[in-house]
Amino acid sequence: MSFKNKVVIITGASSGIGAAAAKMFSDEGARVVMVGRNETKLAAVAKRLSSPLVIRADVANDDDARRIINETVKKFGQIDVLVNNAGMTMEHGGLLGNDIMQAYDTIMSINLRAVVHLTSLAAPHLIKTKGNVVNVSSIAAVIPPASQRSASYYISKAALNHFTVCAAVELGSHGVRVNTLSPGPVNTDFFENAKSTLTFEAVRPLTLLNRVSEPEEMADVILYLASDRARGVTGSNYVNDNGMIIKRG
Repeated sequence: MSFKNKVVIITGASSGIGAAAAKMFSDEGARVVMVGRNETKLAAVAKRLSSPLVIRADVANDDDARRIINETVKKFGQIDVLVNNAGMTMEHGGLLGNDIMQAYDTIMSINLRAVVHLTSLAAPHLIKTKGNVVNVSSIAAVIPPASQRSASYYISKAALNHFTVCAAVELGSHGVRVNTLSPGPVNTDFFENAKSTLTFEAVRPLTLLNRVSEPEEMADVILYLASDRARGVTGSNYVNDNGMIIKRG
């Protein structure tokens, strides 16, 4: 899959799936725009790529979102692929406490609103290149929450999945494809960021294949969806979860 001279924006590119995707796109000749909040982590990943554009930004900040698009177009003159990978993990808040709305607003601002905003800003440029969007969601969109106080995260991913369909419908007539990747457990800093006591060793038996994926496995799917090999694929949700959904079902 060659992405030579294609311009690819990846949010949440400082670690995990985003970092793996950035490296793979770069290896395939893409001009990669790495977006993240942690400057140190971004710099470490950038060293493994070929001349990436590194943008330290918070996707939930509207001015930052506009700056991501503007700096990309100023440097490269186009946008071919937008990978909406940045996301927040568990922000605990339950219906029976007094913190549900704070948790909901925080999660939705990053996991959904920022995706909608950045996609809308990128859309005119994607139309020009007949580009595409890949949204990184989660199987959390279709399974019950792991705890009573993590509902907001699960709601955000379900909403992201449906946004993908809505965006695909609106942009399809302009030649722009929009798809979703829904990972199951992936060996990243997910639990660390969520300040969770869960471990991947504890989660592994919950999958049908008794394994946890590596970030590169998710990056493979992202590159496929962004490539011409998937030129007939839009509005789809690609699940890569080692059979976790069907085992839990």
